[in-house]
Amino acid sequence: MKMKHLAVAVCYVALLSLTGCMGGKATSSSGRGGEVVGVGGGRSFKEPAPFGMVMVKRGFLKMGIEQQDTLWGKQTPIKEISVDGFWMDDTEVTNSKYKQFVFWVRDSILRERLADPAYGGDESYKITEDKNGDPVTPHLDWKKSLPKKPNEDEQRAFESLYVTNPVTGEKSLDASQLNYRYEIYDYTTAALRRNRLNPEERNLNTDYVVDPNEVVMISKDTAYIDDEGRIVRETINRPLSGPWDFLNTYIVNVYPDTTCWVNDFRNSDNEMYLRNYFSNPTYNDYPVVGVTWEQANAFCAWRTDYLLKGLGPEARYVQRYRLPTEAEWEYAARGKDGTEFPWENQDVKNGDGCFYANFKPDKGNYTKDGNLITSKVGIYATNTNGLFDMAGNVAEWTSTIYTEAGVDAMNDLNPQLEYKAAKEDPYRLKKKSVRGGSWKDPESYIRSAWRSWEYQNQPRSYIGFRCVRSIATSSSVKQKASKK
Repeated sequence: MKMKHLAVAVCYVALLSLTGCMGGKATSSSGRGGEVVGVGGGRSFKEPAPFGMVMVKRGFLKMGIEQQDTLWGKQTPIKEISVDGFWMDDTEVTNSKYKQFVFWVRDSILRERLADPAYGGDESYKITEDKNGDPVTPHLDWKKSLPKKPNEDEQRAFESLYVTNPVTGEKSLDASQLNYRYEIYDYTTAALRRNRLNPEERNLNTDYVVDPNEVVMISKDTAYIDDEGRIVRETINRPLSGPWDFLNTYIVNVYPDTTCWVNDFRNSDNEMYLRNYFSNPTYNDYPVVGVTWEQANAFCAWRTDYLLKGLGPEARYVQRYRLPTEAEWEYAARGKDGTEFPWENQDVKNGDGCFYANFKPDKGNYTKDGNLITSKVGIYATNTNGLFDMAGNVAEWTSTIYTEAGVDAMNDLNPQLEYKAAKEDPYRLKKKSVRGGSWKDPESYIRSAWRSWEYQNQPRSYIGFRCVRSIATSSSVKQKASKK
């Protein structure tokens, strides 16, 4: 009998221990008559400010220009929209930051070759098992230092990344090898009801007769390197088969096109910029140019992976770096008061005659604002959101496809218009919206609402980019009383 009482006591203690593990609120709910009181436990995620970014709080904007004038030459779509909060780079991505991406790609290729038996054959450059000795997918060990005094085989691995000009004898990094492969899971397309694996879940209309044999076609992007080292991009159209259908693969050559300086300006002596702008450390703090929309997206993907590898469990809450939507860009540029320019008045210079931005103030006179081409980022004052160079310096890629309808074709909540153009699509479908105007543009082009475009694979000496990241948590705020 004593043993029976002892067993009951042990069970009671175990039950108390179990409920204690469930958290305070779960324990207290048992004494409230079975009322639903919600799940407790856990701490809310407080997102730290990302390095070099400022918070743009959610808000409202009337996009476009209400008072059209003849200088614009075309009507600008107007619409009242609201956007959620996001982090935005306070400056355009610089040569220095983009070089970090280029050098990471270079070093990853080098490490792969040092582990390759055809070169160094040092397997310690790859991690093949976890701390418990269990096998894992082989990946690079970035903690292992590169050899300072390479042997003959290791030297061949180093030399394989460089090319020598047969005419001039100049040795340089072989840009054609610098390819970055990344994958993006398309959560939005995967969430569409039409893409449910169970046919009965695709239409909630009970009058609709479900066809269990219905074939749903999907499109996914993929890429590979062929035997001759060329990047082959394909868009696959096939019947829906599973969650892997929404994983897109991209391979992008990441080196900027430095020849844009001579291709953009014919009959102009810009060889110095071709040879120096990206490679010379003097220009480290200048905005990177000659980067296509595709390369800018690759940078965002790499920057995301680079960040997540340094985070712990909180990584699951952090959103990906990406290009801003056209609506986000204009909302951020116009500041807290929605001004026409990223400054408070409609003039382009202050009372002392100093210009607010780097643009082309006069016909043929690029230097009137103190610059000839691009300028160092951050030398002009910020707008009210704390962002530099949202007018002029370099125009900036957005993630939005360019259409004449613009925001009229979008929702008024977080407006966006995306189209993943396949290689075989007409070239006109590969236009992306570009905002902000540049160092070569006149005053009307640097207005925050001015809309322009460029083809997604076209590098320019006057187009750069900056990244954004959606705020991980969007909490409610108490409404302030409005003054009548």
